[in-house]
Amino acid sequence: MFLEHRLERLIAKLKRSAAIPLRLELWNGRAFDLASEPKVKIGVPSPWALRFLLSPDLMKLGQAYVEGYLRVEGPILEVFRVAESFARGAASHGGKGLRRVWRHSRKRDRDAIQYHYDVSNDFYSLWLDRNMVYSCAYFRSETDSLDLAQEQKLDHILNKLLLRPGERFLDIGCGWGALILRAAKKFGARATGVTLSRNQYEFASQRIREEGLEGRCEVRLQDYRDIPGEGVFDKIASVGMFEHVGLRHLKAYFAKIRSLLAEGGLVMNHGITASDPDNRWVGLGAGEFINRYVFPHGELPHLSLVLREMALAGLEVADAESLRRHYARTCLEWAKRLEQNREQAIAAAGDKRYRIWQVYLAGCAHGFEHEWMNVYQVLARKEGAAFNPLPLTRDYMYRAN
Repeated sequence: MFLEHRLERLIAKLKRSAAIPLRLELWNGRAFDLASEPKVKIGVPSPWALRFLLSPDLMKLGQAYVEGYLRVEGPILEVFRVAESFARGAASHGGKGLRRVWRHSRKRDRDAIQYHYDVSNDFYSLWLDRNMVYSCAYFRSETDSLDLAQEQKLDHILNKLLLRPGERFLDIGCGWGALILRAAKKFGARATGVTLSRNQYEFASQRIREEGLEGRCEVRLQDYRDIPGEGVFDKIASVGMFEHVGLRHLKAYFAKIRSLLAEGGLVMNHGITASDPDNRWVGLGAGEFINRYVFPHGELPHLSLVLREMALAGLEVADAESLRRHYARTCLEWAKRLEQNREQAIAAAGDKRYRIWQVYLAGCAHGFEHEWMNVYQVLARKEGAAFNPLPLTRDYMYRAN
């Protein structure tokens, strides 16, 4: 009874501040509408489950949904918007995230990558594009399909790197191999990719064989820190990988990249960044949810920290481009595709994993749209080289290859 009274007071507070299209249905038959036309319904099966609603944040609400403590009905994009409004309206503070710095080790990083990526290739294929590209797409127009936008992103990276036939190209964290395949097949490079995910390694290896690219393209199941040699690559890309590196390890990460670059070499770092200059997590508990259920030990640096660490490592930044709006649309496409393939996704990865990814992709679409985080492509050259391979202007980046 006491918990119900607390809920009633919270609902009264929320109604005074904003109309949230939500209906709450309690175990005892009572129902509360927070707006005249609710689009989302949350069923509370017991008094115990009220603890997720009385001081809510996105971690608690996400956990309750993923673990099945609350019953939720409604389109997942609308569910996330409602959850964000509910948590923000109930918060007694601004909802700034904490700054967490994780201890990273090779085993911990490998385990985190395998947790995230070694789910099922069939699961990812249900909502990714035909080339299995799991990073921000590049939309040149509103009518671009996801398949086209992802191929445009691959070309955008390789064009920025001025990749030429015969050059030695490395992709750190190569995913399912789309970028190295593109580099070898379309640009004529000798391409190498490294990943810690066995599923990705096996998939990319098969793609290389099917495309007849053995000898020009290879994938390794290898930690980037174990790549041997110095000056062995002309061009390097790292796409959606440095989020796993850790704030304390960025200097060593960029130093390793510099050591692998040949004289006059170029590197493209494409990754998600924090919007907060102090590198704090996304607020309202969203960062805690992502760390617990999606990206264990992930850390997002602000762009300013990225530029600083690259400079300290001896990499001169030549260009930085925000693709935040592109990622909002990419995640929206992914979320829609996942929901459209609900039954197959549950069969491939299980009901709980499906709900985790539902929440995560919808949250990312919302978060990128509302500037909770960003994603940047940062192009840099190896300092100290006798020549600079970059043209005087950026015009070359947008010419047809």
